[in-house]
Amino acid sequence: MAASATVAQLPQSRNLLTPRHGVITLYGYGITVSVNRGHLVLKDGIGSDRQEARLPRVGHGLRRLVVIGSDGFVSLAALRWLADQDAAFVVLERDGSVFATTGPVRSSDARLRRAQSLAGQSGVALPIARELITQKLAGQERVANLLRDSHAARIIASARDALTTAETIPAIRLLEAQAALAYWSAWRAVQITYPKNDLRRVPDHWRTFGTRVSPLTGSPRLAVNPPNAMLNYLYALLESETRLAAATMGLDPGIGLLHVDTDARDSLACDLMEPVRPQVDAYLLEWLTHEPLRREWFFEQRDGNCRLMGSFAVRLSETARTWGRAVAPIAEWVAHELWSPTSKRARPRLPATRLTQNHKREAKGVSMDVPPRESPKPPRICLGCGAPIIYGKNFCSSCGVIVARDELIKSAKRGRIAAQSLEAQAHRTETQRRNANAQLAWEQSGQPKISDEVYRNEIQPRLAGVTIPTIMSALNVCASYAANIRRGRRRPHARHWEILARLTTP
Repeated sequence: MAASATVAQLPQSRNLLTPRHGVITLYGYGITVSVNRGHLVLKDGIGSDRQEARLPRVGHGLRRLVVIGSDGFVSLAALRWLADQDAAFVVLERDGSVFATTGPVRSSDARLRRAQSLAGQSGVALPIARELITQKLAGQERVANLLRDSHAARIIASARDALTTAETIPAIRLLEAQAALAYWSAWRAVQITYPKNDLRRVPDHWRTFGTRVSPLTGSPRLAVNPPNAMLNYLYALLESETRLAAATMGLDPGIGLLHVDTDARDSLACDLMEPVRPQVDAYLLEWLTHEPLRREWFFEQRDGNCRLMGSFAVRLSETARTWGRAVAPIAEWVAHELWSPTSKRARPRLPATRLTQNHKREAKGVSMDVPPRESPKPPRICLGCGAPIIYGKNFCSSCGVIVARDELIKSAKRGRIAAQSLEAQAHRTETQRRNANAQLAWEQSGQPKISDEVYRNEIQPRLAGVTIPTIMSALNVCASYAANIRRGRRRPHARHWEILARLTTP
C-alpha cells in the first residue's frame, strides 16, 4: 500500500528554481542538494516533472533553502556551501512541523548559555517572559480590533494590564491563556472566499476560520480547514527562523524561559516566537479578507486533516525572511537581558548584534531605525475561475465578459423595475405637464416660426461645433438627448429651434 502524502504533491510545471524573496523551496521526491564544480545544484519534482538549478557562489541571491519532505539527500559539501554563503537550510516535515534547521556557523559564549540555564534561579526569566507576552498581547489586541471585536480586544487589554503584577511564570501563562480564548473566538466567523468555480468542491467547514483547536487532536495540530493549515505552516516557518536566530546569538534553543521544557520542542524558540505570532496572524487575516483561496491548493486526507499542496507551500515559504527580520531584535534583546546579571569581570562587553547589526550602525553613526520590508503579496487570482491575474483586477478576461454581461442584465432588470415605480411615474407626469405647458405658451406667443427646411439645412449641420454641455444647459435636457440632437438622431420640438439657431450663430 502506497504511503499517503501529508503535504500533497501534484505534478505540474514550474519555472526553473530561482530565489524569490531570497527563498528557494524544494518539494516532491528524490530531492537532491549537492555541489558540482563550485555550483550548488538543486533538483526536485515528481516523476518525470523534474526541475534543476545551478547557483554560483556570487550573485545567487539565496538566503533560505527550504526542503519539504524527507525523500532525497543533501551532501556535506552542500551544507558547507550554504554556510559559506550565509544561507540557512531548513527541513520541514510534510505535516508542517520543523524537522531540522542549520545556519552559518557562529562562535558562542558558554557564559551566556550558563546564564540562560540559570535564568529561573537568577530571577531574569520572569521579566523576560513578562515582556515577551506583553508584546504578544499588544499585537493580539491590534488584530482583534482589525476583526472588529471590541469585546475580545478589551479582554486582551485587561490581561495585558494584569501582567504588570504577575509574580510567577505560571501566572503569566494563565493570563496568556485567558487572552487566547478571547482572541481566537474573534476569529471564528472570519469568512473564507473561493473562486465561484471551486465552491461546489469546498466543504462547509472550509468556508469559515472556525475554531483554532482541531477536532482530530484537541490542539492546533492536524488542522481540518485551509486557514488553520496555512497558519500552522506559517508558524513552522517562524519557528525555524527563531531557532536560527537563537543559535546565531549563541543561545540554546531548547532551554526555555516561559515554555516548559519537553523533548518534543525547542522551548526557547517557542518563547521568542510569541511576540511575532500576531504579525503572522495579521498577514493571514489580510490575505483571507482580500484574496480568495483555490481548492487545488489544499488536500484533504481520509481522516479530514487538511494539508497544503507543495506548490502552494512554496508561496508561503517566501515569507520566511520576513519572520526572520521580525524575530531578530527580540532574540538580541533576550540575549542582552540574560547577559546583564553576570558579573562585570565576566562580561567585558554585550553580545554582538549579529542579527540586526545595530552595533555596527551605531558605530558608523547610521540610523538604527531600519524600515521593515513588506511581506510577499499573496497571489492574485480570478474570483470566477481562479486563474492568475494581475493586481488591480478581480476577474480574468474570460470571466470578466461573463460578469459584465450578468451585471448588465441585472442592471437592466433593476432599471425596468425602477422605471415603473410610483416616484418614476410621478416624475414623468410632471415632465409631460411641464412640456405641454411650454408648447402651449410657445404656440400662443405668436413668435415667428423657423421652417423645417431651415432647421434641417442650416441649423442642424452647424450643431457639430456646439458642445454637448452647452446644448444641455440651453435646452435643459439630459446628456444623452443632447448628444442625439447634436448628431441629428433626434429632432427637438420646434420651440427650441430658435435657441439652437442662436447657439450656432458665429
